Amino acid sequence: MRLGLICGDGVPASGLLTIFRNVVGLGTDLRLLELPVSADLGYSWRPDKAAYFPYGPAERETSAWWERARPAPPVLGDPEQAATEWSSIRMAVAEGAALGPVDRARLHERIDRLADRYREYFSEWMRRNRIDWTIAVNMTLSDAVPVTKALLAAARERHHENRSGGVLFWDHDLFGSCADHEGGVRRYPDRPNEFTPLPEAGPGVRWAVVSEALAEEGAGYPVPEPPRVVPNILPRVPTGPLEPRHTQFLDGLGLDPRRPILLNPVRVYRVKGVELALEVLAAARSASLERGLPVPYLLVFGSLVEDPSYAADVLSTARRLDLLPDVRFLDGVPLCSVRDGTGSWRLDEIDLLRTAVASGGGVVFTPNTEDVETVGLGPALAAVAGLPCASTSYTAFAPTYGSDFHVVPVDPRAAATGRSGVELVTAMQANRGGDPRTTGLLRRNRRIVDRRFPTDPWAELLTEMAEGTG
Repeated sequence: MRLGLICGDGVPASGLLTIFRNVVGLGTDLRLLELPVSADLGYSWRPDKAAYFPYGPAERETSAWWERARPAPPVLGDPEQAATEWSSIRMAVAEGAALGPVDRARLHERIDRLADRYREYFSEWMRRNRIDWTIAVNMTLSDAVPVTKALLAAARERHHENRSGGVLFWDHDLFGSCADHEGGVRRYPDRPNEFTPLPEAGPGVRWAVVSEALAEEGAGYPVPEPPRVVPNILPRVPTGPLEPRHTQFLDGLGLDPRRPILLNPVRVYRVKGVELALEVLAAARSASLERGLPVPYLLVFGSLVEDPSYAADVLSTARRLDLLPDVRFLDGVPLCSVRDGTGSWRLDEIDLLRTAVASGGGVVFTPNTEDVETVGLGPALAAVAGLPCASTSYTAFAPTYGSDFHVVPVDPRAAATGRSGVELVTAMQANRGGDPRTTGLLRRNRRIVDRRFPTDPWAELLTEMAEGTG
């Protein structure tokens, strides 16, 4: 079968896409997929990602298994006008319960006007690429209600034409569990309202979520069937010495291979807590110098252009702590390692984990908001690579990993963050030295994530979808 991908993030590289890469890898191993996957990454309806709105970055990322769809056509004139309307609709939907009858009717008209144009766009995209199933990532959220409404209509039309296939809504966040705020105002209603299309079960529509907690929330929505739980698929990290692309990547960033690498696998976005990761790095640097050890680097996956105001705060913290020589912002992590337009290597998630392993490093995962992460894959990535992890506490951690999963705890209070950096250096040093207790804890972490992130649910779902294409 042929898959299409629609991602609501509006950025060129995100953790959701790397997880999808793992899904595609499983599907190809099972000989269920015909490549490439055509992908619309939501640039045209996410004006809050100003650096990518409405047509994405200038440099187009491609690979053997995926290609970016042609940009959606402009539907509201100039980009500034479009940005104003998209943002206004999103906030009006979030406040929908407080609107009066006239404003509600007007909002429905504005949504429908955009939805009609996007239905035509999606229908043509599905036909041109012969798409059987479209995977819609985080499109149940109300960032772009007109697009979700259009997608449902186009997918049902496609199902009727083919007598098979349709759309799979694959949600990593839902309304109540994603307590994201903008300027002190919640970006989403805390539950669906009359303006938010839902993945109602029926011909050509399926719905999956990544955790039991999200399934419980979805079961309370006004739909006939709750969503299906399909855990994320983790990458497989090869062992063995580094290859030329790894060493060329390190050289290109001016990284000394004798120094350990800490990975911060998050976007540079306000709730991700990059400023806390910097505090941990500062303490780790001091502890390393005191012990005569090489000072670690911190590689932050995200781009400084996604959220400029937060990026300014992060850079201010790095300057205050005198960390700029020790930090690299990777400008988004590609789905597959690739040379950019200048010939420099950009490494994917798997290759970055390999460099951290080879350097004797670790992972730092420090969300600064307890109730936004619904899984939080930083600890899992550390586990599959056999690396120590420092993490803040967040609501989804215990349900996802359980009480036996070992991390260095990060207390966001300034006086306590220093202790986390010291403990992380101790854990990295012990792991490099083969300390039995430390290596035993990391092996236990790996067993835990193997149990909690199985591949069978995705294998079963992909098989059912393939069978459903006839």
